Amino acid sequence: MPAKNNMSEKVDKRALERTSIEVLKTIFDPEIPVDIYELGLIYEVKSTDEGFINIDMTLTSPSCPVAESMPAEVEEKVAGIEGVSGAKVNITFEPPWTQDMMSEEAKLELGFL
Repeated sequence: MPAKNNMSEKVDKRALERTSIEVLKTIFDPEIPVDIYELGLIYEVKSTDEGFINIDMTLTSPSCPVAESMPAEVEEKVAGIEGVSGAKVNITFEPPWTQDMMSEEAKLELGFL
């Protein structure tokens, strides 16, 4: 059961966003041996004052085989962070994902550098 944020507590939004990113770095695309954050699939991570995390992300393609399971996994893992009151993933394809969105680390890992 995820820890729920007490509404009377002041939320450190930046800390929750940083922790969320660290958790996102533990989630891997099953077809590519790189985490979804370094792949550039995460466009934005924002915390509300209440500790709710909104995540804008994309997939490598609209027909990605994990189009349904990946967002659910992201929401579940981020919602499980202590101090997070919940999480919601918004899937977008604007802008469309390209290999240019990958971090240098991901490009090196995949042999693009």
